[in-house]
Amino acid sequence: MTILDKIIAEKRQEVVRREAETSAAQLQKSPLFARPVLSARAALTAAGSSGIIAEFKRRSPSKGVINGTAEAGATTAGYVAAGAACLSVLTDEPFFGGTPADLQAARAANPGTPILRKDFVISEYQITEARALGADFILLIASCLTPAEVVQLSQFAHLLGLEVLLEVHDEAELRSHLTSSVDLVGVNNRNLSTFVTDVDTSARLASLIPDSFVKVAESGLQHASTILALRQAGYQGFLIGETFMKTPDPAAALAGLVAELSTPVSAS
Repeated sequence: MTILDKIIAEKRQEVVRREAETSAAQLQKSPLFARPVLSARAALTAAGSSGIIAEFKRRSPSKGVINGTAEAGATTAGYVAAGAACLSVLTDEPFFGGTPADLQAARAANPGTPILRKDFVISEYQITEARALGADFILLIASCLTPAEVVQLSQFAHLLGLEVLLEVHDEAELRSHLTSSVDLVGVNNRNLSTFVTDVDTSARLASLIPDSFVKVAESGLQHASTILALRQAGYQGFLIGETFMKTPDPAAALAGLVAELSTPVSAS
């Protein structure tokens, strides 16, 4: 059994528990459920956008504890001040140390910035929950879902006004799972079965993703030169978490990267 298999098995049990505690009907009465949703597509493609989706992540199965002391509200507010176009907040607790409360804190601290609920979504209940927590877009991971499930869940997300980021890891997943009811296509350079990272994955898949989708590169993005090269390949979004979170000041790390990205290259 892979790490991903273990995560999904635990997630199925978690969803049953959470729905027993709070029904979908109750979630729909949440004050945040009725708030206007912000567009990640618009934020990432706006003129002058950094394109960076800055992630709040405490730990991961492959790296262990990355940052055990950071607070979601303060960290994400720092990200926005440093130039993040969007935010991503992990809400999986057993494997990533996140909680729904982290997303709520990020929402309260950043009312004008699109936020991704970063989790392993396998049910419509989790999408309803994401809306109630204040998320603007959700993640659907091809490795966890059938093509039919991607269609079902993405259409349901749209009914709730949320945008959808479809994550793929290779050409086969892109061919089998891409559907018109997603808004953004993310290429995760980290294989979720082996947790090996290869940034060339994004470069290889870039031309295979239709330009009607916003292209997002994920994982292993540490250097401005890598991001600039991927921009040239057609990517407009760059989901980065560990690179920032492993530093004493995640916002300062982001600010430094943004400065590098905006510095003109001198002719030699």
